[in-house]
Amino acid sequence: MVLLTLVLVGGVGGVVAVAQGPRVTDVQVDPAAGIAASGSRVILTTTQSLEKVDPSQVEVEPATPFTVDTSGRSVGIRFTLPLRDDSDYRVTVNDVKGLGAGPGATLTETFRTPALQAYLMQRGTPEGDTIFRTDLEGKAGLPVFTDPHIEDFRTTANHLVISTRDNDTARVIVTDLDGKNPRDVTLPGPGFVSNLQSADRGERFGFTFSDATLGAAGGRESRLFTASAATEDAPVEVGLNGGDVRIADWRFVPDTDSMLVLTFDSRLLLTDAVGGNAAPLGSAVAIDGIARGSSVAIVERLEGVREINLTDGSEEALVDPVDPPGRTGRATPVPGLDAGTVRSFADIGSDGAYRSTIVGHVSSDGTVRQLLDVPGTDTVLQTCVSPSGRYAAVLVAPGAVNNPFDRYQLPLPGKLQTHLVEIDTGQQLVALEGFDLSWCQVPPG
Repeated sequence: MVLLTLVLVGGVGGVVAVAQGPRVTDVQVDPAAGIAASGSRVILTTTQSLEKVDPSQVEVEPATPFTVDTSGRSVGIRFTLPLRDDSDYRVTVNDVKGLGAGPGATLTETFRTPALQAYLMQRGTPEGDTIFRTDLEGKAGLPVFTDPHIEDFRTTANHLVISTRDNDTARVIVTDLDGKNPRDVTLPGPGFVSNLQSADRGERFGFTFSDATLGAAGGRESRLFTASAATEDAPVEVGLNGGDVRIADWRFVPDTDSMLVLTFDSRLLLTDAVGGNAAPLGSAVAIDGIARGSSVAIVERLEGVREINLTDGSEEALVDPVDPPGRTGRATPVPGLDAGTVRSFADIGSDGAYRSTIVGHVSSDGTVRQLLDVPGTDTVLQTCVSPSGRYAAVLVAPGAVNNPFDRYQLPLPGKLQTHLVEIDTGQQLVALEGFDLSWCQVPPG
């Protein structure tokens, strides 16, 4: 009799669960990872095995691009761009049905992303060249790594990768994000490291390397090497076939193992981490950038600035600014569908005098909206965009006439300020002392 009662109760419970539709039993989400890189997920696990969920059933507020997958009792929403920092998100999945029978249910999850932090560097502090971790208000700067001579640095998911020089010797040092547990990367030999970069996700980094001695007998010059900060394996050279193999510029292609490289003889190539089978993409003058979460590169060709889709090789002209406030400079792509670019404009008077540099957002229809007006006494060295595309970082050398360059391999003015501006509103948040903000995908210059 007891056994029969238990069976009846269990049967009734199953009927009630089906009648109610699927209910959430577990949620997996990492808001901190969501603001750092694309690819973060919200996974909702339910009481029932689910019918396939279509993307049209999912709403994300604030709006951000996503993909959906269904597996067993779980539905996962993967964000294809980094999320906005310090923001409340709501994910709603409508009319979710269990396999076989029962009504649909609405699943909802809310979470808040943390405030964004970044790393930047100051040269010539009393303690030496120092890398700081800071908030976006500049009130919580924490030194994490100091060295007598830091050329450049980048961050990966879990590490700092730091290019230094010890007298005439190049070093690349990998540390934890708090600057602890430093170890040296095995370099190809005595020489020079430049153009240090890191992938937007994961632990990959790369740099160009030149032998210390170059002469008639030859030697490696501006060769591209890549490695993982998660292992102690030595960097591997990316081999290129045909023509000049020296690298003038390069970029990691977001969310892939590929790299876009520009050689000294102006060949534009798409290659993997090993090289040898690079796909030619014609000739180019410069690589302006590739937005995070995107496979579209902005490249300067002799015939103008072009957008190249790296998945199929198709291309089109980058939209020209409408009524530009000055002579147009390089374009920094903003993450997001039709999110436009950030560009600098040189405002030159009718008498030929340089009056100011205007940094503006150029929308997909060419509309220009001013973000920052930098006086002509100062020099804009670089513009970068935060992972989510919410902020622009503008590196400025104030008082350029009386702000001499140092004598580093990567020479920079002694005084530098990084201005942070919210792109949507044009509101300036703060001017931070220092350079090399960790959002930036390439060195300044």
